[in-house]
Amino acid sequence: MLHKINLEHILFLDIETVPESERFDQLDDAKQELWEQKSQYQRKDEFSAEEFYDRAGIWAEFGKIICISGGYFHLKGDMRTFRTTTFYGEESQLLKEFKKLLDSHFNQPKHLLCGHNGKEFDFPYIARRMIVHGIPLPYKLNLFGKKPWEIPHLDTMELWKFGDYKHYTSLKLLANILGIPSPKQDIDGSMVRQVYYEDNDLDRIINYCELDVVTTAQVFLRLRNDDLLDESEIKKV
Repeated sequence: MLHKINLEHILFLDIETVPESERFDQLDDAKQELWEQKSQYQRKDEFSAEEFYDRAGIWAEFGKIICISGGYFHLKGDMRTFRTTTFYGEESQLLKEFKKLLDSHFNQPKHLLCGHNGKEFDFPYIARRMIVHGIPLPYKLNLFGKKPWEIPHLDTMELWKFGDYKHYTSLKLLANILGIPSPKQDIDGSMVRQVYYEDNDLDRIINYCELDVVTTAQVFLRLRNDDLLDESEIKKV
């Protein structure tokens, strides 16, 4: 079934997020109380709300997007390239720029968005943050009223589940077992907050995000039993 999908119709994407403020004490009293209530189940009695705040970027209500990386295939005869680009900077502006990409180049019924755990994290997170900023949802993220088979989203983690709802497999693990070359990453997801707020090194985060997009595309190719991308086929635009 996956072979029936034209690779050029898929936008692969990944986002990186951080807490909306660097420190818990920078939140107003109301937001601190709301965070304490929101995080109570996850942190239980092991951490205070303040100690747990470095994980706030996971929730769209308490975090923000600092970059969105996208990748897409370009096929011409026997030539194949995979092009990546990243939207970054102030959240409202990067979301508007990403929406413009979707509205202008990925707005047809045949077009699909693909991420690893995208249905549970990336896609709803982007939609929620757009609503927070008063940005009209693009067609590909506006799911209101759509039937399950009308939702234009692919998820490599869901594809790997094969109907097993309890199973979780990280992108790194999936790449390893599928024989996909591990990208040379100097950070992981747990370090993004520190690299952003303490090291002020957004370029490292962008590179990490783009590498995850490439790896997601590679996983999708393996699920189709297609040849993996060679490094020479990957272009940054």
